[in-house]
Amino acid sequence: MTVIEAKVHRSSARNAKMAFILTAVIVGLLSAVVAASYWHPIVALIVGALIGVPTGALVWLLVRVWPVIRLLWWWSTETLLAVVLLTAWVQLANHTSTVVTLLVVALVVGVPAAIPAVRRQVIAWTWCLVVRHRLRVCFAQFIIANQSGSLPLILWARPTPVGERVWVYLRPGLSAKDLESRLDKIAVTCHASTVLIERASENNAAYLRFDIKRREVLNARVNSPLVDAIDRNAPVSASPLTVPTALDLPDVEMPTVTLPTQGKPARKPATTANGSKPAASTSSDTDDVSDWI
Repeated sequence: MTVIEAKVHRSSARNAKMAFILTAVIVGLLSAVVAASYWHPIVALIVGALIGVPTGALVWLLVRVWPVIRLLWWWSTETLLAVVLLTAWVQLANHTSTVVTLLVVALVVGVPAAIPAVRRQVIAWTWCLVVRHRLRVCFAQFIIANQSGSLPLILWARPTPVGERVWVYLRPGLSAKDLESRLDKIAVTCHASTVLIERASENNAAYLRFDIKRREVLNARVNSPLVDAIDRNAPVSASPLTVPTALDLPDVEMPTVTLPTQGKPARKPATTANGSKPAASTSSDTDDVSDWI
């Protein structure tokens, strides 16, 4: 198994060559322009070349070793832990006896293993280290990289109550839609139950968050303190409880609403043929008519 793939190696060499040429020319010309105001133009060109070529060589070196730097980043946490543990062991062995050294090692290893809370935290952070490498295997095996062969950059991982959460920065050529169609394969590779992908930034679609779920915490049994508050010696009522099953409408009191009375509208007097209104009849004429009737 090669550490750096041939496609990545060729792409790195091509990019390093282009970076050297561009940096050397640009920096050399700018330096020559600045130096021309103080010295002869020929001397300024020589000074520009002396500044541009070393600068381009430095950029070439950085671009050329970038695959190695990325590989070191993948194993940075493990490398740092190994260096710290090895240094502590050497210092402890050089300044203490063998019995004291073994006793300290037993305490450092045994105490976290004996305390459940510490043991769970150690296991959770260990899974975070494992998941970072398992995601890199997913990207290298069945997720298409860009034309230069650069894989997404796995930034950081931390434990969650159900598994791990990993932040990933995608390179050009990938999107969240491409990864969502392969969530089942990612879950299998990470030895997990399910995997969810969400955007970690509203302004940058390349910054994603992977939520890896290994266990279910919502169906766990929780001991409620209300059980201890119940008096076990309290008498139990033997009368059955009556549960209403329907609504008895005659027992509902309906409010009485009284509407205001409205008077009859006054009749308009009829008009005569010539358009004039008839004269109103007096009370005496009304009484005579009534007597005659």
